[in-house]
Amino acid sequence: MLFLVPKGQIYILLGLCLALFSCNSSVKKDLHPKAGRVDNYRQDELSVQKGMQLFNMHCASCHDFNADNIGPNLAGVTLKADKAWLTDFIRNPKRKIEAGDERSVQLYEAYSTYMPAFGYFSEDELEALLGFIHKYSEAERKSKKKRPGALSDPITEKINESNLLLVLDEVLQVPASAEHHPKARINKLAALRFSEGERLFIADLNGKLYEAKDSTVKTYLDMVQQLPNFINAPGFGTGLGSFDIHPNFEQNGLLYTTHTEPAHMRDADFALPDSLKVGLQWVLTEWKAQNPEAQHFSGSKRELLRVDMLGSSHGFQEVSFNPMAKKGDSDYGLLYLCIGDGGAIYADKPQFVGRKDKIWGSVIRIDPLGNNSVNGRYGIPYDNPFVGNSEDIPEIWAYGFRNPHRISWDALDQRRMYVSNIGRHSVEEVNLVEKGGNYGWPNREGTFVFDADANTEVVYPLPKDDNGFAYPIIQYDHDEGNAVSGGYTYHGTLKKLQGKYLFGDIPRGTLFMADVTNVHQGQQAPIQKIGFVLNGEATSFDTLLGGARVDLRWGMDSAGELYLFTKYDGKVYKVVDCIAKDTLSS
Repeated sequence: MLFLVPKGQIYILLGLCLALFSCNSSVKKDLHPKAGRVDNYRQDELSVQKGMQLFNMHCASCHDFNADNIGPNLAGVTLKADKAWLTDFIRNPKRKIEAGDERSVQLYEAYSTYMPAFGYFSEDELEALLGFIHKYSEAERKSKKKRPGALSDPITEKINESNLLLVLDEVLQVPASAEHHPKARINKLAALRFSEGERLFIADLNGKLYEAKDSTVKTYLDMVQQLPNFINAPGFGTGLGSFDIHPNFEQNGLLYTTHTEPAHMRDADFALPDSLKVGLQWVLTEWKAQNPEAQHFSGSKRELLRVDMLGSSHGFQEVSFNPMAKKGDSDYGLLYLCIGDGGAIYADKPQFVGRKDKIWGSVIRIDPLGNNSVNGRYGIPYDNPFVGNSEDIPEIWAYGFRNPHRISWDALDQRRMYVSNIGRHSVEEVNLVEKGGNYGWPNREGTFVFDADANTEVVYPLPKDDNGFAYPIIQYDHDEGNAVSGGYTYHGTLKKLQGKYLFGDIPRGTLFMADVTNVHQGQQAPIQKIGFVLNGEATSFDTLLGGARVDLRWGMDSAGELYLFTKYDGKVYKVVDCIAKDTLSS
């Protein structure tokens, strides 16, 4: 926060986190060594992002983490001064100086500078701010090279509110599958049109695939019972990752799931080198129902694909058929699988991502009924982009993703495939994915440079000679959200939403929309926030859940109507209308 100072005094304009607790100041003596004691700083994503917002608002004009600016470099400050001292100093620096605190006095003598008291900061705000400073300064301290130009607030423009409100109707309550929150880890909703109507399925990461019918849900498939090696640990990216139903399910009874198993349960089709520790394995399974019309699965299963992962995060996030493809189309019956980077950057192994000869960080496209793959359990379509290149992986459709989370297609143009890609700590993306495209990770995050050898908690400006990457058609930074929840292009019955791509943010539950007429490859479309009405009142998921992590997801039924659901409480809402804000107030 910039502030004016009394005339005639030697104080200067500085930000919140001033030189008085810098580890790079001219004061030689470390007056508050940590002596091996480790302070606890909040490191959960929502707290860190809240701290980043405070930093960008009050500190960023004077400070960064790789060089002195108007204020000092903050890299490593949480190692040099203990947390209690930092907290006291931020609350009232002048009091500490006047009390003769040795570090405060010597730093004041070196800088001839006071900082105003920030006693009005709540304890929660101080915890968030210090958590952010600790995380980002630690990343700078550990970086292999010092790269200038770090951007902690890469997109300074704020997202405007639209004049529209979605009208939601609560339609389902999914039963709890765990004793503690999130009690219902519902992760995906998918629909299939049958000759006699529609069947709606919902997956819970804890291993249950439900079918929803008449405002109730019943277990269709329990993977814990079916798969003895199935593992699930909330918070670690494990469990029933995704599912989809073959478009000809009514005749062939086929559906597909992804799930996690411990490392080395079986030989992986895409294995890590023996020199590396395997975190776990992701598995793609085909299930064949004896009776496709049955309300509970009974039948057989077979494994199609198994991949080693370096860590527990960013695995098989999505498996999906193109629901817009019809029989006779080249895409009909082909299965897309989103494979994350497996935590490669966390493991300091960026060389495993963003390459045509590595499966991690890619979207692959296979024929589950074929057999020309190396393992003979699925087919590789002849028109995949890297078929025939001996050094490349022919399954890959596109690559360069960190955590490709959801796929959807435009009902009016099935060639337009939207893939949401969850960023690290800076930028969230929605990409218009094309055959053979390189979408940048681990060299790009949004329209910015990501450098795995520099501070991995920030991004950097693009070089002037930039080329070779496809960039997102929608992006937002972590002032606005933390992890994108991919959505859908709407062509249903609600006129005000026609031609809008609707999506959101997973932890915060913020809803966004973009007009598809503004979506063009190589450009970033403007987006707006859109609120919602429930039971006649405008509200938010933050309000409904009392500030808890929302874990928002989107779904669409076979009629093209939208659903929203939240893992925290297992509630499913249908979008039943869209109104103008002034209509509600009147």
